[in-house]
Amino acid sequence: MATWANDELHKIAAAEELALASVRRDGTLGNAVTIWVVRVGDDLYVRSWKGEDGAWFRATQARHAGHIEAGGVGKDVAFVPEADVAINKQIGAEYRRKYRRHGGRYVDPMVAATARATTIKLVPRSTTA
Repeated sequence: MATWANDELHKIAAAEELALASVRRDGTLGNAVTIWVVRVGDDLYVRSWKGEDGAWFRATQARHAGHIEAGGVGKDVAFVPEADVAINKQIGAEYRRKYRRHGGRYVDPMVAATARATTIKLVPRSTTA
């Protein structure tokens, strides 16, 4: 499995927001959505505050591939579900730390069970055959 370069991890994790586009059936990218992103260890994670009802989340589940941009880094990625309870606790703590200035109105939904159930690890993927 591919890994992030340290500078990519740093730049993306430092960004306030991330643009995420899923691959459509025809292989083109859908419209990008702007979401929050957090880093835990050497991995990057996103969640849907709307839970499984989030349109962008449902799109990631159809093809499990897309493209992200944040902090001046653009990367093709795989969307990998993250169900590990211990990691999800760390992810929740990182959402609270990174986005605390936005207050509970915005952060609490990101750490609720419905969002936690949609936790996705962003894994870089090679575009070469």
